Amino acid sequence: MKSRGPLLTLLLAGAFGLCVGPFYWLAMAATQDDKDVFSWPPKLLPGGHLMENLQGLQDSIGLTRVLFNTVLVAGLQTVGAVVVSVLAGYAFAKFDFRGRNLFFVLLLSTLVIPDTVMLIPIFQMMMDLGMIDSYESVILPGLVTPFGIFLMRQALRSMPDELLDAARVDGAGELRVLWRIVIPVNRPIIAALALFVFLGGWNQFVWPLIALRSPEMYTLPVATATLQGLSTTNYAQVLLASAIAAIPVMALFLVLQRQFISGLLAGATKE
Repeated sequence: MKSRGPLLTLLLAGAFGLCVGPFYWLAMAATQDDKDVFSWPPKLLPGGHLMENLQGLQDSIGLTRVLFNTVLVAGLQTVGAVVVSVLAGYAFAKFDFRGRNLFFVLLLSTLVIPDTVMLIPIFQMMMDLGMIDSYESVILPGLVTPFGIFLMRQALRSMPDELLDAARVDGAGELRVLWRIVIPVNRPIIAALALFVFLGGWNQFVWPLIALRSPEMYTLPVATATLQGLSTTNYAQVLLASAIAAIPVMALFLVLQRQFISGLLAGATKE
């Protein structure tokens, strides 16, 4: 193995510090008293106010309820978006039907439309359906992701048709082919898609802020924004809420990192 030079080691150490340093400070500041958060020199060891700040979050935003809302919204949105993307990607990749290319071009064209342009039409639609201030109003708009469908379509195009035909000759229906062959073979790219969708659902802020009216329906990003007061703000609680928001995403990445990286590499090399 080729040894690294001292300059490269120094650069890697600096890059590691730039990546990890802010998260470490965030974790330590979340355990401090509010008046010590921005003190100088910064406190880089755990403080003794973690439970006090947790109780403050529970009292101010209802932390357990907010976490339940966020997990529910991000989880259902991830499952639904992955199912829709796999089914639509499979149809675009492996079935020849009239208007396939036109539908796919129209689908791709929606990628260039800014999300903010769609806020008013989606809000009007949810108002007409009577879904404002409900879980459905936040979950449903995220179930169809053009990027997810495009990603799955490109991945599934590289699967040999002979493999699918062999399963059909053996009597397998399309759903069985999908469940037994297509999904297992493409599990890395599906895991990567699930991580992307979960990350987007977990961190989404603007649309839930518009669609949700009741504080007990808020997700964590929206509830964290309400901690910003007109005259005073408890920054220790804000930082603790931010640290809690980062934990599930990091845990999910650690669990799926092998398949996530495999999926990205597979997508980079498939023809």
